Amino acid sequence: MSLLIPLYVHPSQDPGAWSRLVAASHSVHGVILNPANGPGSARDPAFTAVSRALRAAGVRVLGYVDTGYGDRPACEVESDFARHRDWYGTDGCFLDQVACERDGLPACRRLVRGLRRLGAGTVVLNPGVYPAPGYARIADLIVAFEGHWSTYATAFSRPAWTARHPPERFCHLVYGVPPALVPLAVRTARQRHAAVCGPVTGEPPNPWAGLTPVLTGEGRDP
Repeated sequence: MSLLIPLYVHPSQDPGAWSRLVAASHSVHGVILNPANGPGSARDPAFTAVSRALRAAGVRVLGYVDTGYGDRPACEVESDFARHRDWYGTDGCFLDQVACERDGLPACRRLVRGLRRLGAGTVVLNPGVYPAPGYARIADLIVAFEGHWSTYATAFSRPAWTARHPPERFCHLVYGVPPALVPLAVRTARQRHAAVCGPVTGEPPNPWAGLTPVLTGEGRDP
């Protein structure tokens, strides 16, 4: 199981968490860098340092960019990615709040093409739900579930079209996982045709503010 890790905490607040990520590089699909709900208005040397350390360890670093469910102009999204690239050396981008309806496909396709021209080697789309089938052909990875463990454990379903794609194209981000059930969350994602996951024990408003044992190789289901 590969782990996609949104760690939305400043390196000065929790330097140990970022160091543990570097040490756990063998199990990490990618780390989402999010200095200020995006790249921010100026380069932050602390994020430059952690990005450099992660990339030196072989970890893919993705810059966080909000698309506003397709309402943000493409030029703004591209500008955010360019700053991530120039300031933090990111390998690609994590597009959050992505539209999931079929009529949003053409705009999303154009946006991803523009980002790839700017150097985005990896593009992750996060609609947080299973989108219309065409989105899976646009990006490298789709976050098809983002939500609380209580929902994931009891009310999950996936559409039949997902069987036409390998599990490596899908990710489930689950928060509020009881610590003892983190290995179960990993197994469950695998059983549900998602080869990438990110189970965390944190709760809103920012469940991604820290690491759980599974994200650092401790207690992870083999």
